[in-house]
Amino acid sequence: MKTIEVSWRNLWRNRTRTYVTISAVALCIGILIIFQSMIVGLIDKAVFTTTNLVVGEVQIHADDYLNDRSLYKYLKNTEKIKSIAKKNNIGLVERSYGFGLISSGTKSAGTQFWGVNPESELMHFDFAKHIDQGTFLSSSSSNKIVLGNKLALSLAAEVGTELVVFVQGADGSLGNELFYVSGILKNVADNIDRSAAIMLINDFNILFSANNMIHEIALNSKGNFEAEEIQNLMSAEIKNVEIDTWKQLMPTISLMTEKMSVFMRTLFSLIFTIAAGLGVMNTMIMSTYDRMREFGIIRAIGATPWRIIRQVSLEAIILTFIASIIGTIVGLSVALYFQKYGFDVTGQGNLSIGGVVMDPIWKSSVSLGIVLLPIALMMLISTISSLYPASIAARIKPVEAIHYKK
Repeated sequence: MKTIEVSWRNLWRNRTRTYVTISAVALCIGILIIFQSMIVGLIDKAVFTTTNLVVGEVQIHADDYLNDRSLYKYLKNTEKIKSIAKKNNIGLVERSYGFGLISSGTKSAGTQFWGVNPESELMHFDFAKHIDQGTFLSSSSSNKIVLGNKLALSLAAEVGTELVVFVQGADGSLGNELFYVSGILKNVADNIDRSAAIMLINDFNILFSANNMIHEIALNSKGNFEAEEIQNLMSAEIKNVEIDTWKQLMPTISLMTEKMSVFMRTLFSLIFTIAAGLGVMNTMIMSTYDRMREFGIIRAIGATPWRIIRQVSLEAIILTFIASIIGTIVGLSVALYFQKYGFDVTGQGNLSIGGVVMDPIWKSSVSLGIVLLPIALMMLISTISSLYPASIAARIKPVEAIHYKK
């Protein structure tokens, strides 16, 4: 207890120097808390958007379907997949895909047609709610179609525009039908924006002469299961199909969430903690030389080198502790503000990661680890930084120190 009192008193011998160092360390801690919470918030949002928008946590396709997306490579035993998903309370949607040509007036474009169940899409995924114009499909939307944003722009199509569709059916016949635009999606993902034309699965079956050909089943538990858990659950009972997690389907986002977040957080943590550590070391060195005669007298009356090292190190720890309180209050306050209100990045255009358009409101994500990690790092680096000036004081010879002049 006596050592703590002495260390506390020594800190305030030069108040200006102590205030400056505390402010610098507190600023570093505050910035680290804010920065890390924003990075984690971005990563969490990227994962949430990827899984809940359209991809799902796991997708199931026929063997080799993803390599060529052939109309004829469809899932055979969908009932068993549905029963497993229902038993485990996992959301499921069935989608059919086919390619063809769509035209409006003199404009035309190659298109990927989606056959969907609108009720299931609205229940388990979010992309059906991202409507820019008009409305999404309903069970009564026969001969209606929803277009991706950029596809509608290239066709100069609006809500109510008549579209002519040309496809080759599963039986080799030519499908030719008129559809009307029911709605136009907001920006969702590059591949959807540029080529998606979404219709009822019944209309798809008629257009492509398909007998309920399901090419994709997307599973989404909305966070109740890890993607790998769902994959293992399905793999144990379903054979001769491809079962992929969102990480396998979206490797860019997976790489960012697993690698880049760690790299960015580690890099910035090192930069700021080293900078703060150098500030603490500088303060302790100046304090050591200011008190050189004092250390000489302490050594002369029997103080051990370890006692002096302990005292100098304790001064650095107390200084960092005070700075941690201030930095945590400031950093946590700002991080919690951004967690509630977010940071609007709409002025910078669409925020897109790995081809998936994100919510333009960038919010932070605050957790206990995000707050404690900068404090722990700063305590550690401050303690290490104090060892050099402490060793100078501990090695001093009493006779030289007593006659030391500043």
